[in-house]
Amino acid sequence: MRPALSDGEPLDGHEAARLVAAIAAHGDRQAFARLFAFYAPRLKSFLTRQGFGASDCDDLIQDTLLTVWRKAGQFDLQSGAVSTWIFTICRNLGIDRRRRLVRRSRVAELETPEDLDPTPLVDSDLISREEEARVRKALGQLPAEQAEVIALSYFGDSPQTEIARRLGIPLGTVKSRVRLALTRLRQLLGDFQ
Repeated sequence: MRPALSDGEPLDGHEAARLVAAIAAHGDRQAFARLFAFYAPRLKSFLTRQGFGASDCDDLIQDTLLTVWRKAGQFDLQSGAVSTWIFTICRNLGIDRRRRLVRRSRVAELETPEDLDPTPLVDSDLISREEEARVRKALGQLPAEQAEVIALSYFGDSPQTEIARRLGIPLGTVKSRVRLALTRLRQLLGDFQ
């Protein structure tokens, strides 16, 4: 068993390619931990230079390395180095995040308070209550840990990094629970229609 790499310990291209191959071949968690330990601090520096805040950096690093885990079998050494592949994934995820933020801010600008009808129709109020009842019923069918992260995320409006800190669990666990819960909610809400 080899110790995890610290930030300063070098990882050459051949070793990195071997680690990615081990992840692809049999989901080698030790290999992933070594890649994570080596690349996470470097990705953080890269993202910080790109102007991302600490919370966004953490989310993007997590997303990048989860992508490496999921797509390790797609890595082709003939196309380039592991480091190039990982930093390209990170850069693309960063670009996607910026685009989403720009879109959200544009939508927020378009929806000024004077554009919104302060007196919703009785029908829409009734529909909203029915939808809320359906969602609450579906939430009641989720495992407790999934319902908790959904409640904190969507009803409590807490970012996932804050939820992880608050619950004392890894950010990846929060993301997995949210993903599983949303998948199950889609199924349940589809069944209720």
